[in-house]
Amino acid sequence: MSVEASQGRLQDRRPVSVIDIGSNSIRLVIYEGIARSPTILFNEKMLAGLGRGMVLTGELDPHGVSRAVEEFRRFRALSEQAGAQSLHVLATAAAREATNGPDFIRRAEDILGTEIQVLSGRQEAYYAALGIVSGFYKADGLVGDFGGGSLELVDLHGEAMEHGITLPLGGLRLQDIAKNSLDVAEEVIRDEIARADWLKLGEGRPFYCVGGTWRNLARLYMIQTGYPLEVMHHYALGQEEALPFLEQVMGSAPADIRGIKRVSKNRRALLPYGAAVLREIIHAANPSQIIFSATGVREGFLYSLLPEQAWDADPLISAAEELALLRSRSVTHARELAEWTGKALEALGFEETEDEARYRYAACLLADIGWRAHPDYRGTQSLNIIAHGSFSGIDHPGRAFIALSILFRHEGLYEEALSPKMRDLATPRYVERARLLGGLMRVAYLFSASMPGVIPLLKWEKRPDGSFALVIPPSHASLMGERPQGRLAQLAKVTGMNLALEVGK
Repeated sequence: MSVEASQGRLQDRRPVSVIDIGSNSIRLVIYEGIARSPTILFNEKMLAGLGRGMVLTGELDPHGVSRAVEEFRRFRALSEQAGAQSLHVLATAAAREATNGPDFIRRAEDILGTEIQVLSGRQEAYYAALGIVSGFYKADGLVGDFGGGSLELVDLHGEAMEHGITLPLGGLRLQDIAKNSLDVAEEVIRDEIARADWLKLGEGRPFYCVGGTWRNLARLYMIQTGYPLEVMHHYALGQEEALPFLEQVMGSAPADIRGIKRVSKNRRALLPYGAAVLREIIHAANPSQIIFSATGVREGFLYSLLPEQAWDADPLISAAEELALLRSRSVTHARELAEWTGKALEALGFEETEDEARYRYAACLLADIGWRAHPDYRGTQSLNIIAHGSFSGIDHPGRAFIALSILFRHEGLYEEALSPKMRDLATPRYVERARLLGGLMRVAYLFSASMPGVIPLLKWEKRPDGSFALVIPPSHASLMGERPQGRLAQLAKVTGMNLALEVGK
């Protein structure tokens, strides 16, 4: 049977599957392809609890093994159904340490039809850190991957890694070692964290949290505080927020924690241990922020498969380019708009930080993704796609800046157009920059009709009296009119400048 390729997919990608066999969970992720900013086609998890009871028996949990083996048949079938060109399987702490681990791996390999990579502690830490490299722009800080059987810690500077260590502080392991006593677990945690005396190098730098237990702690805090954006990646907390919450989780029965129903039952009992480990790390490292990551070992492994020339690509710009290619009327026009707005801000005297320039460029690439919606809802639809999209390399205020920019571009430069939730996330500077960028877009689109070729011809010129003229070439003088004049007048109010439209000589 022939399969017609959907236009909602990038045609140069070939799906690839990764199965991550952890001490607590096993997950299959099928990616659209190997890319700087990979998109997930399919994602399924099971909480097998392979490492449960291993401290006492030295073996993988037999019930967990039986369930995992049956699920592997489904995972292989799903991978084949999705058309994955390759299946990569990674196994971590429980499989490498259990006495019956080799037998389990052999059975799994027979079912999955591929070799399983049983990662050493050093390899697990390496891929976890690469996951942060994959998901963040110029990451610099400490990375911690808290799993069911172990905790990996790495000092990350860009793509350079130092002081990697694996500690026996996974959630299931702590539960077994302490025999469900959090007081006993805290002593174990303090002793083990003290072995990583280099954690003090993290003072004043971010600490990146990897792992499902820590992500669930973040989700609970979002619920309790009414945080306006339920996007986990790059959610950030300061110590003054995180520490009291971690103490609350450690001192409460899981059933008493607000929002606990949003956490799977198999993971709830591990939350106090995850909170205790994170608290001890904060005390030892004194980080500037605690940042939660949706990317980890799987994405780090996928990143390692990229051609070397793709490593330095900006993950945000890569993702925005792809979405523009899939949803905008012209990706070439989007790129022209990005270049032109940068030159416009420079000509008008507005300086940008590195992140502001990146976010502006991405906003221009995404400016037309809502064009198929009803005109009354293009702004709102675009805002929702951007606010909740699977973007990496961007923090939450940055998301708000881009979303607001596109909202202003569609709905006008009015306070009424401002989304209260996005305004709460964005800094005041980002709000004003979003209005400025939206104003520039509103002018440019009236000359270009969303098609390439015209925007690069529009030049800003400063006049002796300090005013600025947007000069249209004589060959395109017919594009002058009342609407562009009105849009430029709105932009003039935002900038506080005297702006005019002129036809060049």
